[in-house]
Amino acid sequence: MSSIKNYIQAARLRTLPLSISGIVLASFLAKAEQAFQWEICVLALLTTIGFQVLSNFANDYGDGIKGTDANRIGEKRLVASGVISPKQMKGAMNITIVLTLIAALTLIYVAFGKEDFLLSLLFFCLGVLSIVAAIKYTVGKSAYGYSGFGDVFVFVFFGLLSVVGAYFLYVKHINYEVFLPAVSIGLLSTAVLNLNNMRDCKNDQLSGKNTLVVKMGIQASKKYHYTLIFLAFVTALIYVLLHYQTPMQFLFLVAFVPIIKHVYFVYKNNTPALFDGELKKVALSTFLFGILFGLSFVV
Repeated sequence: MSSIKNYIQAARLRTLPLSISGIVLASFLAKAEQAFQWEICVLALLTTIGFQVLSNFANDYGDGIKGTDANRIGEKRLVASGVISPKQMKGAMNITIVLTLIAALTLIYVAFGKEDFLLSLLFFCLGVLSIVAAIKYTVGKSAYGYSGFGDVFVFVFFGLLSVVGAYFLYVKHINYEVFLPAVSIGLLSTAVLNLNNMRDCKNDQLSGKNTLVVKMGIQASKKYHYTLIFLAFVTALIYVLLHYQTPMQFLFLVAFVPIIKHVYFVYKNNTPALFDGELKKVALSTFLFGILFGLSFVV
């Protein structure tokens, strides 16, 4: 039997700040509209963490049984190394699915009660879709992470669904301007994935994992990377200008200081393995952006 420590390692806790960035930002925006509720915040965070851990387990399982992780750079994967068997990892995935569904159903009930059945049904379907998407990223013959669609998944689920969905749970209406910071979070999250795929480009190519980086090549992927970060900055700036009241609202620029340094590193670096050290920097900068951007509308 694998120890709890091994499953914690497979859960890759270092990815959690990035995954909850959208929830944090949406919660601050709801607070600015006097619509914040602690119960919704905590349950939304738990649900999102459940989705992320499930995705990490599924990624470890899917890449492990396909041999993709045999020569990977960076953090060790547990199924590929034999520390956790495929059967054990599937069991961990099933437990995570159950716990995440419980958190999601509780969140939906707290947000909508018994009155809004259609909205409850819609968010339940979104929850199920999130679970399916987390698993199908690397699991199965038609895993979309192996055909270059992982970027779309990250942009939609880490950005649009995370921010706009959480915001809707608080305020119960759609504010289309909130899509701007949602796009920012989505683009920065996609940049993290792109960085990961640039690091693993050679191994992915040998393993038949046709990520967008494998399809485009490193140099084109670098330009794509710069574009993601630039557009994330622009969409955030547009939202601030639309709602400008005080200079405090430019506080989010602090988070882009390490990101600018990161862009310079990507420009100069031609050794894929060295991108591994940048993953944490961009992920934590995105988390910092979510906090500072949202906080500036509350203070």
